[in-house]
Amino acid sequence: MADNRIMSEIAAQPECWRRAAGLAAGLRDALPARGERVAVVGCGTSLFMAQAYAALREGAGHGETDAFAASEMPLARRYDRVLALTRSGTTTEVLAVLDGLGGAVRTTAITADPDTPVSGSAGEVISLDFADEESVVQTRFATTQLALLRAHLGEDLAAAIADAEAAVTDPLPPELLDVGQVTFLGRGWTVGIAQEAALKMREAACFWTEAYPAMEYRHGPISVTGPGRAVWMFGGLPDGLAGEVAATGGLLRAAGADPLADLIRVQRLAVARATAAGLDPERPRHLTRSVILDPAAGDGGA
Repeated sequence: MADNRIMSEIAAQPECWRRAAGLAAGLRDALPARGERVAVVGCGTSLFMAQAYAALREGAGHGETDAFAASEMPLARRYDRVLALTRSGTTTEVLAVLDGLGGAVRTTAITADPDTPVSGSAGEVISLDFADEESVVQTRFATTQLALLRAHLGEDLAAAIADAEAAVTDPLPPELLDVGQVTFLGRGWTVGIAQEAALKMREAACFWTEAYPAMEYRHGPISVTGPGRAVWMFGGLPDGLAGEVAATGGLLRAAGADPLADLIRVQRLAVARATAAGLDPERPRHLTRSVILDPAAGDGGA
């Protein structure tokens, strides 16, 4: 069955993270150095991993780091390095950024397939081919590249990997299998994780989700929460938020696990919701593994 394949890819994440962490030291020269001014670009899931990494890198004191959707990258802005995240190595907007820089800036790409056009566009290429996927919907590649980048920043991922091992086997919260809507929240680097969680549910299960910085949730989005709907927080809860969600009648989930590991539970929930709805969680409607735009056709989708 199709969902068996994506579940196998999801279950492989702890080992993929372990392997990526082991590679980090040997990739020191290919990845952003402390003090460099860095831009990180990607599309879709890769954009959200870029946002998470940018916040982590700045928070760790490694230097100014901006994240952009590849289509919105300001090519004239000065950076010491541009890091491109692209599972397929073929995404039109990412290649356009790398080619548009024309070698004026040091560039590195992280990809699952180095035998693709990105190898001719980026100055340096890091292959995480062991984390590649057959599914259109990204799971293990996205988290593995962020695990690599976290390890490069000096993080010890042992606890995160242990949390991930629990996340692939623990029963899903049964109350979340029946809710009609979920709002995902994060702070700092987990805002990107919240955005990715919402995307996974929309892609795989065609399910209504939203995502916001946790402190922004009070400024309007809280009005969507109520009985039969849920709020899922990645990381520590802001003061007072639990009481405010309770007052809406909505369900609050705030686990103590590493946020990247908690994302695995969302991936599993997306598959479960998709399967229950009779959908294929690996190959959702209107989506392909890579967006390759035809210049003659004008603007395309994300």
